[in-house]
Amino acid sequence: AKTTAARLTGDDSASSSLTGGIRRPLLSSRLEAVKFDKSTERWVTDDPDEEAGSSYGPIGSLYRAGPRPFLSRIFDADTYDQAVLKYMASEGCDRKEAQGNMDAFLDNPQDWGYQKIQEKEAGAFKKDYANANMDPKSVILSTVWAAGVVYFFGDLALKLTRGEIMADSFHRTMELLGVE
Repeated sequence: AKTTAARLTGDDSASSSLTGGIRRPLLSSRLEAVKFDKSTERWVTDDPDEEAGSSYGPIGSLYRAGPRPFLSRIFDADTYDQAVLKYMASEGCDRKEAQGNMDAFLDNPQDWGYQKIQEKEAGAFKKDYANANMDPKSVILSTVWAAGVVYFFGDLALKLTRGEIMADSFHRTMELLGVE
């Protein structure tokens, strides 16, 4: 509660002891970095540290939250970036935290919403979506799993294009029925 109060009042001396003496930017400076431009009806930032691409890329989204946010970043990057900027402005957080939350939301909106309600109303721990699944063990396991999936579907597609899978099954069925 003290760190939340410190963030809201702009006094980050309490939070600096929690971060090993490293002073983090004030909440108000983060709020000022992202603004809504009414003329273009878009969220914008003038801080180079908070612009698109300054945190982590689509592969980071893939590791943190899976294929849904990854595909969203690839095929609808502008909408994703606008959502991240809006989250940054409303929550007063940096881009990495906003991207982590947006990735979690895109992966599973119900669980993400429930977690946020629990954080605000029940005082539950604040989940660190910005660093979720990024410990070395998780990254290695995800990479090995993804390589296996890509190999399986690649091999399946290759065999389908060569006619190796369905043709054998079709001919064998016809033999068993005595039609050939």
